[in-house]
Amino acid sequence: MAGNVNHDYHILEPDIWPFVGSLSAVTFTSGLVLNMHPDTFGSSGSIIMWAGLAGLIATFFMWFKNIVVEAQRGDHTPVVQLHMRYGMILFIASEVMFFVGWFWSFFDFALFPTPLTVTDAGTAEQMTTSLFGQAGATATLVPQGMEVLDAFSLPLLNTLILLCSGTTVTWAHHSLIHGDRDGLKKGLWATIALGVLFSAIQAYEYSIAPFNFGQNTYSSAFYMATGFHGFHVLIGTLFLAVCLFRTYKGHFTPRQHFGFEAAAWYWHFVDVVWLFLFIAVYVWGGWGAAVH
Repeated sequence: MAGNVNHDYHILEPDIWPFVGSLSAVTFTSGLVLNMHPDTFGSSGSIIMWAGLAGLIATFFMWFKNIVVEAQRGDHTPVVQLHMRYGMILFIASEVMFFVGWFWSFFDFALFPTPLTVTDAGTAEQMTTSLFGQAGATATLVPQGMEVLDAFSLPLLNTLILLCSGTTVTWAHHSLIHGDRDGLKKGLWATIALGVLFSAIQAYEYSIAPFNFGQNTYSSAFYMATGFHGFHVLIGTLFLAVCLFRTYKGHFTPRQHFGFEAAAWYWHFVDVVWLFLFIAVYVWGGWGAAVH
């Protein structure tokens, strides 16, 4: 197709998936909010949330399918690839601001605690601690008597896992650049396995957490920040799985492999965000509190 045009740009054909993706995103986020209030909306929030997520996953894979088809038939000229790089950079920049919002809310809760908190019974009571906790105690956001997860057990293990995954995806990238397809496959398999392991450990961590989502400001900020990061890890793992599939199909070459490069950028972004989450939420946020 690239040889039938007199310019370097790829003109996209009409497609329904951008509309489906936008509608699914609205459905998913609306269902997520409704699911946070089961006493008011019942199980409808959960149904709406999962329906939206199914639409997002379908859009995700159809978008990948279209991108792969375009790349294989030669539509991704150097100019198109350059603009795709700009697009990926802007996408990651928007994701950075997304997490800035979560960090902002977390530090706002920590540095300027509200005078009231909600107990398990659903009643408001005075907070027994502020940022500085009891007199002379180390700064803490966590209310007195509340237990938190030990930052230096499972969270530290997950930190090491993600750092290792950043190394393995870099190994895969260098193998691709040097034409070592065996090293590329091994690096991708290792990175995907580490991503799945991270998600499994985080799911187990949630199952044993001594606090629930709506218990207080710390617990809400904890689940929102780490939960959305966990969602990004799942997306990144799927991204890399598609790259692994394409590797076995022989789609990537040392000179043309933007699909893999974008996945690697995204994975490194996920790694860096987790380091900040680990330090701010797990270590600093729970410092001085009782450990579960």
